[in-house]
Amino acid sequence: MSTNTDRDLPQGAFDADRMFDFPEPDAAHPEGSARALVDHSLMQFTRLLRRWSRDPATMIQALLYPALTLVMFRLVLGDSITSATGQPAIYGNVPLIALIGAMFGSVVSAVGLREERKKGLLSRFWAMPVHRASGLLGRMMAEAVRIFATTVLIVVVGTALGFRFLQGPLAGVVMLLIPILFGMGFAVMVTALAVMSGDSPLVETVSIVATLLMFFNSGFVPVMAYPTWLQPVVQYQPLSCAIDTMKGLSLGGPVLEPLLLTCAWSLGMIVVFLYPAVRGYRHAAAHS
Repeated sequence: MSTNTDRDLPQGAFDADRMFDFPEPDAAHPEGSARALVDHSLMQFTRLLRRWSRDPATMIQALLYPALTLVMFRLVLGDSITSATGQPAIYGNVPLIALIGAMFGSVVSAVGLREERKKGLLSRFWAMPVHRASGLLGRMMAEAVRIFATTVLIVVVGTALGFRFLQGPLAGVVMLLIPILFGMGFAVMVTALAVMSGDSPLVETVSIVATLLMFFNSGFVPVMAYPTWLQPVVQYQPLSCAIDTMKGLSLGGPVLEPLLLTCAWSLGMIVVFLYPAVRGYRHAAAHS
């Protein structure tokens, strides 16, 4: 008895019986394997970068808004802060705006994640034979690239306004990595809030907190300019620790202590919010 595969068709002929046949997979990996995790995370990573690059809200919050804010700070407040404190304001403004850009970009990303949950996109990914951790890992990889791109842009704009790496190129490279360290902790936190908060405006509330932190840190004005009772709060809040680290790596000054505090804040956020983020992501994908 002959089959479709046994028939010899003339060249160019159309076989209707095989119209819906699928090719045999030639690069399949077990769903829970490490290779599948890498491949599927890279797919999610690429998908998110393409999506963000085509989303005006994300591009404005991640790139345009921070760059314009840095220019505004320099033009409106730069000379007055420098005259009042005796320290070049640009060396506090560049780290501040780079970190703020990382924070606001993560908030916009978290809002987009919540929309994907509402539209059922996470459920469709969950029903596919992909590694369960790839969605969250790919998102964190994309966040790191976005934060690095924002930081580089801010440094380029800052260089045009007078910012320089006075401690050498190696310290400058390390400085560019500080926003990624800080941003990963913040991204894990807002991701956990996005997948666990449902329809409540919890993620948007984080942006209000981030705005308040923008005006109460060591990058806006030196700690000594704040009231005495407020100085310890300003000095040891996470944004100030990261700013002081970046300032020390560019202008000069203490680096080790603020770096350790930055690591403590960032790793602390990851430790506290990673499990809720994983569990919330799993629940959102399985039940949305």
